[in-house]
Amino acid sequence: MLGEFIGTDLSKINNELEKLQLIVPVGTEISPEIIEENIGISKDFNNFELQKAIGERNIKKAYHIANHFAQNPKNHPLVMTVALLYSFFNKLLKYHALPDPSAAPKVLGVNPYFIRDYQTAARNYPMKRVSAIIKGIRKVDMKSKGVGAHNMSQADLLKELLITIFD
Repeated sequence: MLGEFIGTDLSKINNELEKLQLIVPVGTEISPEIIEENIGISKDFNNFELQKAIGERNIKKAYHIANHFAQNPKNHPLVMTVALLYSFFNKLLKYHALPDPSAAPKVLGVNPYFIRDYQTAARNYPMKRVSAIIKGIRKVDMKSKGVGAHNMSQADLLKELLITIFD
């Protein structure tokens, strides 16, 4: 979450981590809420909230977040959004294939707290649909790199991505 909003500047990340070290008591897990409260990241407009809205099929919220991203492309690079959503749907595909859902945290490599998001998304997106979405994400990724789409704006690519997912 820090990397998504601060970027890859290690000195900025280090400064924010040092700030958290001073604020958060030793042994306390640093949650997204703590990061939001102390670093000022808006929880409403980030890739993780977009992923959650998509998983819940909350179309209105997903488009609202995407519109915010389109208005702030430097703060929300499309490449990050595409990569996160590809990873999410790839893990969702694996989740569908699990013979024992209790093994999901280990197999998917996610914290058990987030398994609920995958359970919800699995109910909303059957395996065949997830495969089609992954194909659509790859197509938008290629267009974002100039293959098959000349001068498409980030806003247009985000809309195409959401249409692909919610279709």
